[in-house]
Amino acid sequence: MANHWLDKSEYPFTSNYFDINGQKLHYIDEGKGETLLFVHGTPSWSFDFRNIIKRLKEHYRCVAIDHIGFGLSDKPEHYDYSTQNHSKTLEQFVFEKKLQNITLVVQDFGGPIGLNFAINYPHLIKNMVILNSWLWSSASDPHFIKFSKIIRSPLLPFLYRYLNFSPRFVLPTTYGDKKPSKNILRHYTKPFADKTQRNGTLAFAKSLLNDQDWFEQLWNNRQAISNKPTLFIWGMKDPVIKSHYLDKFQIGFNNSTTVKLETSGHFPQEEQPDIVTKVMLDFLADKKTTNSISKI
Repeated sequence: MANHWLDKSEYPFTSNYFDINGQKLHYIDEGKGETLLFVHGTPSWSFDFRNIIKRLKEHYRCVAIDHIGFGLSDKPEHYDYSTQNHSKTLEQFVFEKKLQNITLVVQDFGGPIGLNFAINYPHLIKNMVILNSWLWSSASDPHFIKFSKIIRSPLLPFLYRYLNFSPRFVLPTTYGDKKPSKNILRHYTKPFADKTQRNGTLAFAKSLLNDQDWFEQLWNNRQAISNKPTLFIWGMKDPVIKSHYLDKFQIGFNNSTTVKLETSGHFPQEEQPDIVTKVMLDFLADKKTTNSISKI
C-alpha cells in the first residue's frame, strides 16, 4: 500500500493489518507490557496518538487502530460506517488479539466507540483515559442545537466528499494555542485521497444527528465502568466539546483524576503530547482514587 505522503520520522511504526468484513483494518502494536488500546475519532487516525506512543511504548504495549474508512485502513465507498459498527469491529479486534487487562485511551468519537465496548466487557478493562469526548445525548445542548443545523444542510455530503471538508476545514479550527503545521495537516487530509474514500467522515457527521438516543443509552449503562480508575485529560480551549462535557463526565465517574490543559483545544495528545504522556505515566503508576483536579 503506497502512502508516499507519510512521514516515517513522524510516524515510525510498523504497520499491521486485521481482516474484517472483507476489509483491511490498519493498526500498530508497539512495545511490551500491559496493554494500552488507543481509539481515535474523526477525521483522525492512530497518527494523532503518535507522539505519546513513542514514549509510552518504552513501558507499555501500545495498540492503536485506524477505523475502517480512516488513516491507513481500507476506505470502501459502500460500507456500514455507523458508530455502532465501528464499536463491533473494535470488539472483534480485541477478541481476535486476545487483549485483556486493557487501559482504554479514547478521544472524540473514540469515546462512544470504545466506552460502548468497555460497558459490554468491563472485565477486560483495567483503566480508562478519556480526552475531549462524550457519552450521552447532546440533543438539548444549545451549542449542539446550533451545530446540528449545519450538519443538516443538504450541502454537507457535497462538502465532505468533494472538498474533504472535515480534515481540511473543520479540524484546523479545533486546535487551541498551538496550531498544526502544514506537514502535520497533510497527514490528516491525504488519507482521504478522493471522494469515494470520504464516506467515513460523512457517516460520523450523520451519527451526530442519528445516534443521540444511543449515546444517551450508553450514559444510562455507564455503571458497568463508572468505578474504573479513570483519567480525564481535557483541552479547555476546545470549541467543539466544551468544558461542561468534562463536568458531566466527572459526576458520572466516581474514581477519576482530572487534568485540565488550559491552552489546548480538541486534540490534547497532538497539541501537548509531552504533558499528556507525563500525566498518563503518573496515573498508570499510581491508581489510587484521588478525584483530584489540576490545571496545566
